[in-house]
Amino acid sequence: MDSSPEVKPDPRRALPSVDRVVRALEAGWPSLPVWAAREAARAALTAERERLETSAGTEVPALELLLADAAERAAELARLRPAPVLNATGIVLHTNLGRAPLAAGAAEAVARVARGYTDLELDLGSGQRGERTAPVVEKLRLLAGVPDALAVNNNAAALLLVLATLARGREVIVSRGELVEIGGSFRVPEIMASAGVRLVEVGTTNRTHLSDYGRAIGPDSALLLKVHRSNFSLRGFVAEVALPELAALGRERGLPLVEDLGSGSLVDLSARGFPEETFAPSRLRRGADVVCFSGDKLLGGPQAGIVLTAHTEHAEAMRRNPLSRALRLDKLALAALDWTLAAVLDGRAEREIPVLRRLLEPEEGLERRARALAGRIREFAGPLGPAAERDTTYAGGGALPDFTLPTWAVALRPADGATRLAARLRRADPPVLARIRDDAVLLDLRSVDPGEEESLVTALRGLLR
Repeated sequence: MDSSPEVKPDPRRALPSVDRVVRALEAGWPSLPVWAAREAARAALTAERERLETSAGTEVPALELLLADAAERAAELARLRPAPVLNATGIVLHTNLGRAPLAAGAAEAVARVARGYTDLELDLGSGQRGERTAPVVEKLRLLAGVPDALAVNNNAAALLLVLATLARGREVIVSRGELVEIGGSFRVPEIMASAGVRLVEVGTTNRTHLSDYGRAIGPDSALLLKVHRSNFSLRGFVAEVALPELAALGRERGLPLVEDLGSGSLVDLSARGFPEETFAPSRLRRGADVVCFSGDKLLGGPQAGIVLTAHTEHAEAMRRNPLSRALRLDKLALAALDWTLAAVLDGRAEREIPVLRRLLEPEEGLERRARALAGRIREFAGPLGPAAERDTTYAGGGALPDFTLPTWAVALRPADGATRLAARLRRADPPVLARIRDDAVLLDLRSVDPGEEESLVTALRGLLR
């Protein structure tokens, strides 16, 4: 009698081959690209092998289930991204959703230059090589009233270029309360280290005085740096040095003052209730020698880093820095930025730039739209109790952390919870991004253009009926 233990067959051997799964996907889902089907088949089979290896007694899944998993993986692989979504969060400058949407004219300018050759670096008059950023620099000079300017591919790049040009190998003095961390765990001290400058921290987390800067200045000091706390605020027992005071100290000690504004506008919005600091040119008038900020925040343009300077020699030195080529804008971003700056010069910004239009929309208009939208949704989603409600929101994008905006939203209160409904909305066509408050899903119209409302209703109807 054979007393050897029974050897159970390995269930992984029963899994189909990659080729068999691919053929089945091609037959059942012919719209899937072959490359995506093959990669998804491999991934689905690998996941099943790992599951069977670690779960004793588990049976091989039916082929239909395996194919459904592979088809879902393939569809996700093949999906073109980034893809459009409807932003109903109320956050106009939502970093995760791409910050500023381009104006229609800016998008058309991008499409126009993308389709063929351009005079990107050609002077048509002389036939000689030209400077690619010269048109936007001229517009920036006119808008800001400054001697010179630059544009690179984002604001972190702008700060990197400024520091590497004006202070490499030397000390840069900054308040401890301004050593901020921006999105993606990117920290100002790390940018400074990459620029080859030595950080000198002054003051404490909550209080920094002019005398702190004065004591820190030494023979190896290159510049004073002020960083806008764009995504948080300090309250209570706090103190910081105002820009004019710091500028006066810099002039007295022969050091330039650089301000990383983070989010700046070239339209003065102070008369509309926005903080004066949002108007970038005013920072130079208050004493800064160099100011840098993002192009895709309050400016409402493409991703870019804008540098305004009171001294042409600073700008020329930055242009000569080899980093400027590595950080330069491509023709698509330049086309969008050039159009955006022209719109500001023409006085069309508040009408045609989506960010400004949405941030400045009157509360009464939002209320009217919210009540009308609630009525339309009620026709097919009555049990969710759609109701127009007043609320507050923020600009977003790491801009103006203390500045709130009144808004109106349509509140939906599902019986099975707001989190589940919000997840379903993200799977709508197109995906709808909302926010949750007090177990209600809020569709905030501050970030929804009137022209998008029909798409919003269509997506909700398809999901909720």
